[in-house]
Amino acid sequence: MTRPLETILDRASNGEPISPEDGVILLQQTEPEAIAQIRHSADRLRQRQAGETVTYIINRNINFTNICEQHCNFCAFRRDADSEGAFWLDFEQILEKATDAARRGATEICMQGGLNPQAKIDGKSLPYYVELVRTIKTELPRLHLHAFSPQEIEFIAREDDISYDRAIAVLREAGVDSMPGTAAEVLDDRVRRVICPEKLDSQTWLEIVETAHRLGMPTTSTMLCGHIETASEQMAHLDRLRSLQQRAIARSSAARISEFILLPFVGAQAPNSLRRRVGREQPSLSATLLLTAVSRLFLGEAIANHQPSWVKLGLDGATEALHWGCNDLGGTLMEEHITTMAGARGGTCMEPERLQGAIAAIGRPFAQRDTLYRRLSEPVVC
Repeated sequence: MTRPLETILDRASNGEPISPEDGVILLQQTEPEAIAQIRHSADRLRQRQAGETVTYIINRNINFTNICEQHCNFCAFRRDADSEGAFWLDFEQILEKATDAARRGATEICMQGGLNPQAKIDGKSLPYYVELVRTIKTELPRLHLHAFSPQEIEFIAREDDISYDRAIAVLREAGVDSMPGTAAEVLDDRVRRVICPEKLDSQTWLEIVETAHRLGMPTTSTMLCGHIETASEQMAHLDRLRSLQQRAIARSSAARISEFILLPFVGAQAPNSLRRRVGREQPSLSATLLLTAVSRLFLGEAIANHQPSWVKLGLDGATEALHWGCNDLGGTLMEEHITTMAGARGGTCMEPERLQGAIAAIGRPFAQRDTLYRRLSEPVVC
């Protein structure tokens, strides 16, 4: 191991912040010994920050519509309203899915959908989204509602000509408990102009998430990786997330980023333009694992919980990520459409017993958690 690499890993392992340039150096390593040292450092930091217990959550995804006004170049999920495969669930169908999830032990509903211009009541979008929330919360008040990405907040605010503060505050009052950190993709506008030119820009995503924190709403964070972005752009994304979290910490806010999730690009059914440019239909496990480790080392003390995507990597790949800095194996989901429609092979539902078995197979204890990483069960050692 070279001296610069050793110095970077020593600092990161001790919880000291490393620079984006340091992160690029780590991501550029190709020698097996160097990569092994990066993995070991990330795993050691994970152990110090989050302990040995691997957590998971029983939750359900509800994608209430795939009708969307935008045309992201990585998305195989969206449809025009009059096209084959378009759907828009009514409130009764949504409540039926949520009730079934609660019956199966779910503590969380994760609800997101396309930007459907028809999703309005009396010509306004916000009342529709409020009614959507109340449909679930009135009947199932104990379910944590993890709903509406920053892109959906931007859409509501734009459609109704209201502020982000107003949209978030009203949804929070209606019963939204936390905000998914999706639609971040890569927080670099060069990348966004290629893969999602119609989406909100990087600064707006950051502004909406920070507004949510200021209003008392926790969020998560993500990165869509492994397409056209460079190592420098990956590190710039992580740097923006770290700075965002540090500002929440400085305010002594309990509302902050609860987890970081890497979402490697799946291109099997993605639009041709991006698929040809990437030249790969399934994620590179080795590249994803290295970025997983570097993310843990770079985010350091700011974000303690890291989760892989078993939908994108498969359960075996996601379990391997537990050796590269992750401390959580994600949720049961019960149904998953967005990534599966892009051609992912990981499946759409994961029973708790399968998650538990995967964790036990690597000799680690497991425990069920809630959305905010509070333990709901004692760690089980198998």
